[in-house]
Amino acid sequence: MYRNSFKKVLLPLIRSVVVSMGVLLGVLIGSKNSAGVSNLLSPAPTVELRDKVSSTMSLIDRLYVDDVDLDSIADKILPILLNELDPHSIYIPANNMQQANETLDGEFDGIGVIFNMTTDTIVVTQVISDGPSERAGLNNGDRIITINDSTIAGKKINQNDVVKMLRGKRGTVVNLGLERYGVDELVTISVERGVIPIKSLDAAFMIAPKVGVVKLTAFSRNSYTELIEALTVLKESGMESLIFDLRGNGGGFLGQAISIANEFLPKDRLIVYTKNKQNIVAKEYSDGDGKYSDIGLVILIDESSASSSEILAGAIQDNDRGAIIGRRSFGKGLVQQQIPYNDGSAVRLTVAKYFTPTGRSIQKAYDRGDSDSYNRDILSRYNHSELFVSDSIKFDDSLKFVTPKGKVVYGGGGIMPDIFIPLDTTTTEVTKYFREVTGRNILYRYTIDYSDRHRDALNKVASVNELKELLDADTELFDNFVSFAAKSGVTPDYKQIAISRNLLEIYIRAYIGRNSKIEDAGFYSNIYIIDDAMNRAIEELSVTEESTN
Repeated sequence: MYRNSFKKVLLPLIRSVVVSMGVLLGVLIGSKNSAGVSNLLSPAPTVELRDKVSSTMSLIDRLYVDDVDLDSIADKILPILLNELDPHSIYIPANNMQQANETLDGEFDGIGVIFNMTTDTIVVTQVISDGPSERAGLNNGDRIITINDSTIAGKKINQNDVVKMLRGKRGTVVNLGLERYGVDELVTISVERGVIPIKSLDAAFMIAPKVGVVKLTAFSRNSYTELIEALTVLKESGMESLIFDLRGNGGGFLGQAISIANEFLPKDRLIVYTKNKQNIVAKEYSDGDGKYSDIGLVILIDESSASSSEILAGAIQDNDRGAIIGRRSFGKGLVQQQIPYNDGSAVRLTVAKYFTPTGRSIQKAYDRGDSDSYNRDILSRYNHSELFVSDSIKFDDSLKFVTPKGKVVYGGGGIMPDIFIPLDTTTTEVTKYFREVTGRNILYRYTIDYSDRHRDALNKVASVNELKELLDADTELFDNFVSFAAKSGVTPDYKQIAISRNLLEIYIRAYIGRNSKIEDAGFYSNIYIIDDAMNRAIEELSVTEESTN
C-alpha cells in the first residue's frame, strides 16, 4: 500500500538525520575497500537533496536487504515531521481517523446512549431521542449488566472498552441485558446500531425575562443549523437578548463560525480574513440576511475557548456588536486543512493565518518543535495569577488595535474580554462535608437514585420552568439527600451542612435536571445560578436595555 503513496505522504523531515547516517555508513564501507559492496551499489544511487525523506524511503523500498513495513515507518516519522512546524499541524493515523472526525462530522455509528460509570455498573443517563436505543426500548436510568452475553457489571471495565463494545457498524446488532428500576428480572433488548448525531449545542433556554442563553461546545458540521433552530424557539419564547456561552469550546469548522457571526452582524461588516503562504487574502463579510443583528448580545469565553470560538468572539468585539465577558481565550490564530492519504490516514496542515476585523492576529507565541511549552501555557497563566487578576496580563503596545467606536483591543495571544471574570476557587460554601459527599460520588448517586424513583415525572418535563416546579414541590429533596449520605457513611455535620446547603442543592437539582427529558438544559439552568460570568452577563444586558430605552 505504501509503495504507491509514500512519495505523496512524506515531506522533508529527518533529512539531516537520514542522510548523515547514510554518509557515515558510506565512509565506513569505503574504509574497508570492499569490492562486494561496491559492486552492489554500482553505479551508486544519488539522493535528491530536495526530497531526502522520500528518496531515502525509496532506496529502502528498492534496495534494503530485508522486507520493511514502510507504512509503519511513515506513521512514526510524520508526527515528528509535523511537530517541527507548529503545534496545530498534526498527523492522524488511519486507525484514529474515525474518532478524530466524529465531533466535526457530527455523527458516529452506535446505539445512541450516554452512560456513566460512577460505580462498577453502567448507568444510562440519557437515551438519545429517536436513536436506535430509544426505538429498541431503553430507558434513562437502565443499568447495562451484560453486552452480547458477557457480564460487565462489577468488573471494573475501562470506559473506553465499554464504548468499543457498544459501538459498531450501522446495521449490526448488540444484545443487552438490563437491570431496570421496579423490574425483578433482567430485561433483554436487542439494538440495531445506526447513525447517531452528535449535538454541538448543549443547551438553549430562557435564563431571565427576555434573555436567552445558548451553550455551544464545538463548531461541527451541523452547528449553524442547530443554533438557528434553537434561536427560533427562543425568539418565540420572548427572547430580546442573548448570552452565547463559548467557554470550553475548542473550535472546529471555520465556515460554521462565519455563518453564525453573519446572523448577528449588519450588512457589509468584515467577519474575518485569512492569509496563506502566497499572501492571498480572503475576506468574509456579513450579507445582511442575519435575523439577530439587532438583539442584545454577550459572548462568554475562557482560556479554553479557541479557534472558531475566537473568530466569532473577535468578529463581535471588533465590530462593537456586543460585550465579551470572561477570561482571555486560548490564542489559536492558525487555520488547518485536513488532507487525506489513500491509506485512510490524514494530515491536518496549517495552511493560513486568520485575522480579526481590526487586523489583529490572536495566535499566541510558540517555538517550532516545542509543543510541550505551548500546551503548558494555561498552567503558566494559572501560576502567574492571570486567571484571577486581570492586571497580571501584559500586552505589547505594538499589537494595539482600535475598533470603529474607539475601543482598544490587542492581538498576539487570544481575545481579551471587555469584562474580566476571575476563576473562582475560594467559595466559602465548600466545607469538608461538601468535599466528602461530592468526592465520594454520594451526591451523584443520590441523584441517580432519585431519578430512578421519579422517572415518569422527569420524562414529562418539557421546560426549565417545569423542572423547577417539579423539584420545588419536593420539600424533602434535601433532607432525603442528607439521610442518603448518612447511610453511605458520611455523618451529618449540621453546621457545615448549613454553610454548604445552597451549593449542595444546586448540584442536586442540576444532576437531576440532566436526567430529565430536557437533559443538559436542566443541568445548566441550575449551575448557571452560581456562575459569576453568567450573572455578570445578565446584569450587562439589563444595563444595556435600560440605556437604550
